[in-house]
Amino acid sequence: MLVRLFRGLSGLLTGGVIVLTLVVIGAAVVGHERNFPGPGAESIGWHVASAVVVLIVQRVADRRGGFVSFAASTLVIVVTGLLLWSQWWG
Repeated sequence: MLVRLFRGLSGLLTGGVIVLTLVVIGAAVVGHERNFPGPGAESIGWHVASAVVVLIVQRVADRRGGFVSFAASTLVIVVTGLLLWSQWWG
């Protein structure tokens, strides 16, 4: 039961990271086109790298069971937290 809960939560967070990545890329494109500052290459890089990591790890969480699934889900939560802390709240 706990593994399913964590896997569901990490799936929601994975979707959120992907949406945030698309928003950051979109803001950079719009900023460039309208000649105002937007997110820089470092922020885009962190978001893309985090999105790739959480997608791969979430896939592992969804396809495996038991402790491996729990650990993968926990890693998704940690990576998402680090992304939010370093790029949005830092």
